[in-house]
Amino acid sequence: SRKGSTMEVVLLHGLLLLLPLAVLLLYRYNATFHYFCKVAFFNCWILAAATLLSPFAALRGRSVENMKLLRAAILPLKYFYSIKMRVQGSEHLNIKEPYVIVCNHQASLDLVGMAEIIPDHCVPIVKKELLYMGTVGWACWLSGMIFINRHKREDAINVISQTARSMRRDNLRVLIFPEGTRNQEKSMLPFKRGAFHLAVQAQVPIFPVVISPYWDFFSSKDKKFTSGTCTIRVLPKVETQGLSPKDVPELTETVRQAMADVLTEMSANHCGD
Repeated sequence: SRKGSTMEVVLLHGLLLLLPLAVLLLYRYNATFHYFCKVAFFNCWILAAATLLSPFAALRGRSVENMKLLRAAILPLKYFYSIKMRVQGSEHLNIKEPYVIVCNHQASLDLVGMAEIIPDHCVPIVKKELLYMGTVGWACWLSGMIFINRHKREDAINVISQTARSMRRDNLRVLIFPEGTRNQEKSMLPFKRGAFHLAVQAQVPIFPVVISPYWDFFSSKDKKFTSGTCTIRVLPKVETQGLSPKDVPELTETVRQAMADVLTEMSANHCGD
């Protein structure tokens, strides 16, 4: 029986040694396993960054300055994933006044693109649900992010009015995903008008930003996550000076069309790569 138990121990050790090898082989040769590993690493990185940075951010209290900490934590991710970021037109954002950035929304990976271009004194408007995600919600709150309840119109309108006031007062820039939800399709979803109401109320310009499609290296539908190149294009500013709420529907459509045209052009280039 002693011999039997020794055999069991040897077998167990053998299996434990084989386990990392099996994981490595799966990671190397199984695209779905590879995808889930990379997504898990992404989520763990965000969670760890939020947990480690929150105490430092808390020392300063709730402040848009804490966005710099979050940005610094997200920037290295592109190296881990071998994603090359090409930014075009970032000079458009070099103005001193407040403004609204509107950007297309494909996946959590947009965070990496956002870290590339987000200027100082800029906070995203995010869904209220994010507040309840433990240390991630806490880090978002400490960074001055603006939370919006997408299911309560009254609530959302109030948030927009308050934000318009603080934009002028604190020289704040705001980033919004006007599609309102993730979209990996070839065309853009209809835009929600909140971002445009905000820009008109605050009488500040809008900068449309288009992130090229991720298809060639990332797809949550096909469980694909390899390395690749991503292009981020900042379009020239759209003025809202002198516009009133009745101009918002047309403004929304004009900006959406300009962004959709750029996305179509980028998609064509991607297919040609």
